[in-house]
Amino acid sequence: MNSHPREFQRVKPIEKQAASRLPLLRRVGNFFGSFDLRGAIVPVGSLVLLELFVRLGWVSPYVLPPPSELYETFLRLAEGPLWTNVAASTARVFVGFVIGSLLAIVIGSLVGLVIAAERYLEPTFQALRAVPSLAWVPLLMIWFGIGETSKIVLIAKSAFFPVYLSLFSGIRNVDRKLVEVGEMYRQPLPVLVWRIFIPASLPHLFTGLRYGLSLAWLSVVAAELLAASEGIGYMLSDGRELSRPDLVMIAIICLAVLGKVSDSLFKIIEDRCLRWRDTYPLQQGGSLR
Repeated sequence: MNSHPREFQRVKPIEKQAASRLPLLRRVGNFFGSFDLRGAIVPVGSLVLLELFVRLGWVSPYVLPPPSELYETFLRLAEGPLWTNVAASTARVFVGFVIGSLLAIVIGSLVGLVIAAERYLEPTFQALRAVPSLAWVPLLMIWFGIGETSKIVLIAKSAFFPVYLSLFSGIRNVDRKLVEVGEMYRQPLPVLVWRIFIPASLPHLFTGLRYGLSLAWLSVVAAELLAASEGIGYMLSDGRELSRPDLVMIAIICLAVLGKVSDSLFKIIEDRCLRWRDTYPLQQGGSLR
């Protein structure tokens, strides 16, 4: 008769431990369940088809190396200069993107909020925006040489205009009624900017930041193709000179992965900063309700 309470006392701590593990397991399951693996169908399927076509002789391995050869090349490069080149390009993109974005935020806010600044600066910026980034390369090399400064300036210039235009558009598209409510309560301009203009223009700003980041990756390749001793663009140039398509493909894959990872990180930050938005939700299948 007395054995049942003792057995119950022995089982109860075990049940508590199992119950305490459930939230952890649930969080782990939610983390892995948040990844949509459907996006991997196209690249993985393309690699499988490429391997099949090369083995069947339908595609020359010199034109498109099979994934098995690319994997062997990746392993050899991973033991050598691959991570040095990736780190060099990433550092250039980071520094140039930060400089260009900060300048764009400051100047875009000024032009968006002050009509006089728009009249003086906007025509010049629109004219400069029409000049391709590669057209600036000879002049930057004359001014700053072939060192890091010319590459970072080119990246900053490429990241500047998408952020500037998006922020300028976001400020000018703020709902007039919101500003009038703030003025009715006699709020000073700094409060209006902090409480109304900045939150209302954040969606446009994040769109510009993500687009500017993609252009920064494009510009770093252009800069490194012309004059660099390390970087992903240097890998592309090296593969072209050595007639090694596998090296070129590895560099392209690295650019695609780095661009996707950086954009996904920005998307996470954007979702956290813009949780207040009341947007129309989509169904799980991706169509409107």
